Amino acid sequence: MVKLRKSALSAELQSIAEEDYLFRNWAKTFQCRCELLFRPKTEAQISEVVKLATKHGKTVRVFGSGHSPSDLAMTPDVMVNIDDLNQLLSVDKANHRVTVQAGMSLHKLHEVLAENGLAMRNLGSISDQSVAGIMSTATHGTGANFGCLSTMVLDCTLITADGSTLYVSAKENTDVFHAVRCGLGALGVIVRATLDVEPAYRLEAIQKPYRFSDVLADWHNVIYSSEHSRIWWMPHTNDCVVWRANRTEKPAQPPKERWWLDRGIGVHLYQFLLNVGRYRPAIIPSVTNFMFDTFFRKPVHVIDDSYKVFMFDVLFPQYVNEWAVDWDEAPKVLRELEQFINSSDLKVHYPVEIRFVEEDDIWLSPSYGRKTCYIGVIMYRPYGLPVSYKKYWQAYENIMRAHGGRPHWAKVNTSQLSLYLFVYVALFRRTDKRPNN
Repeated sequence: MVKLRKSALSAELQSIAEEDYLFRNWAKTFQCRCELLFRPKTEAQISEVVKLATKHGKTVRVFGSGHSPSDLAMTPDVMVNIDDLNQLLSVDKANHRVTVQAGMSLHKLHEVLAENGLAMRNLGSISDQSVAGIMSTATHGTGANFGCLSTMVLDCTLITADGSTLYVSAKENTDVFHAVRCGLGALGVIVRATLDVEPAYRLEAIQKPYRFSDVLADWHNVIYSSEHSRIWWMPHTNDCVVWRANRTEKPAQPPKERWWLDRGIGVHLYQFLLNVGRYRPAIIPSVTNFMFDTFFRKPVHVIDDSYKVFMFDVLFPQYVNEWAVDWDEAPKVLRELEQFINSSDLKVHYPVEIRFVEEDDIWLSPSYGRKTCYIGVIMYRPYGLPVSYKKYWQAYENIMRAHGGRPHWAKVNTSQLSLYLFVYVALFRRTDKRPNN
């Protein structure tokens, strides 16, 4: 196949093209070098790029912040970055709806919504992603009555493989709509989206330490104990933290600035100790106990604008893996994971993060058709250096598979595409009501 060259492009496409671009994701765990990178400023330019790639049989992948800890956005062919498509297109304050260009980051979206007295009804832990990015991977937050972020999408517009524009919604091109809200970038380039939001609000978050065994024994009460509940379990211990957040009209009570503690110890010392742990793994449980005593042993109380409370510092580069199971099945999964960690010679990093998501009707969503518990594991990469994680991942995934787990599309895991297709296509076939499905 002939390699595309910038010099052979039209003058307009040359102005937005870069040749032999090296792309690395945020954690620097994956990289690729593509023939051409395009940074379009208009939908018309995206259409021309897609038609060019189709004509020459090239794959097109779109990327934003690069925060996905996987190779999902990578290709050696044509890559497209839509960061410049980041404008507010319309606001319907009465019905709490906004239409934006899909390259808009969540950071900018929060500002735009706040200026109009609005806010996202739920969020994950970071806001670096684009609107297109959170849609394409069914990004989620936590909350028993809140779906993944893609459930907020009311309609969207995409550029398809022939360069044409396609509008989809629950009433128009519905099959594509159900697919594109977790479409992995495979159905076209998302350029616009309308989001269902709500009036701006504050959250009151209370974080308290618990015995992990007590939380597992009181599982459903913990899930429903607040509008947004999450758990951080500290492996090698029976300690965990339950974070609960509810909407409130109380005055703001933002967290105090504690650079020496949050950055000095929470980032710099922790990173140093994890690096020592690369050579002396036996210290990791003691490091976890030290960090728990320093940061999590005492309750924390915060009241602030919703998007500020949802956000958490992800510290430094890391390997992460996350699967979703029925939340009734999750206590069994967690006990088996705890048993494996305690009986193996592996020393793993904290936390195991546990979040809850309402079921949805998005075909490839991990929470399709069932109330879902996401269980995420992590191994940090201090100073960007590698750590051993594959044995941990393999054991974790085996446990998740045994309990009907579905992998998060944006997270790295050891499963092959065939497993993905088995998990998700089998699910679709079971739920498809058409004859001869």
